[in-house]
Amino acid sequence: MAAPLTIQVPSNQLMMGLLGQRDEYMRVVEQSFNASIHVRGNEISIEGPDAEPAAQVIRELVLVLEKGQSLESVTVKRAVQMVGASVRPSEVLTDRILTTSRGKPVRPKTAGQKRYIDAIRENIVTFGVGPAGTGKSWLAVACAVQALQAKEVDRILLTRPAVEAGERLGYLPGDLMSKVDPYLRPLYDALHDMVGAEGLAKMLEKNSVEVAPLAFMRGRTLNNSFIILDEAQNTSPEQMKMFLTRIGFNSRVVVTGDQTQIDVAGGRSGLLGIWKILEGIEGMAYVELGSADVVRHRIVQDIVDAYARHEEPRHR
Repeated sequence: MAAPLTIQVPSNQLMMGLLGQRDEYMRVVEQSFNASIHVRGNEISIEGPDAEPAAQVIRELVLVLEKGQSLESVTVKRAVQMVGASVRPSEVLTDRILTTSRGKPVRPKTAGQKRYIDAIRENIVTFGVGPAGTGKSWLAVACAVQALQAKEVDRILLTRPAVEAGERLGYLPGDLMSKVDPYLRPLYDALHDMVGAEGLAKMLEKNSVEVAPLAFMRGRTLNNSFIILDEAQNTSPEQMKMFLTRIGFNSRVVVTGDQTQIDVAGGRSGLLGIWKILEGIEGMAYVELGSADVVRHRIVQDIVDAYARHEEPRHR
């Protein structure tokens, strides 16, 4: 029988954060592997067939704590998933995009989210495709604000196709801003969370943020901008081509969408099959997020998986 693996935790404070209440976090790790974990003082011993991966999770969690972050049960569960996928949780969970106006750091919470923000940083155009709750729009807005604050771009441009669930702008009451507000409100909300009400007001006053329906992009060339096209599954192929050909110099683009929520007339979505058209173009990336990247309530992940199982036979 192999000798137990031992881990020495550097301090009592780190040990308290690592164990959780009544060793809750160690129980999460133990239940995820065929391994037994024993704690004595500042030493943790692990034995069993899965002792090595269990030990790797614990070592990674110590690194996360050493970088000033706290743990929760959901964080530990995600760390287990990452180690199983040969991803280092300490590199994912400690990658800060920016700090919000309330002092809260915005970070990726899953390996898929880490791939997504790395792609945004490294490419001119990034497609982020996946179900609700995976942080596609939220993280894109965070990257946009970070780029603006670092003076990498002069402005942020947020746009959405104004066709959802059968409604069109012309049928909504009020002036243009009243009409587009229901469609663009989620992007405003994300910006508000990042920079606060006062910060957002200043950005709008300085014209460093522009929010407009996709139809208003025609004929423009967008230089020195961070552009986010949200809900791209509701673009037509013609609109998608029009949008992508607006890209100017020193600009970055993020296109987000969920291919299971297409509301565009006739189902002719400009997002479907887009990667087959664009694959191989330098400076472009396509990142698929899945149910494992859902960071809302656990039930959202269960709902996404249930719909995927229900719809799978249709696509065979």
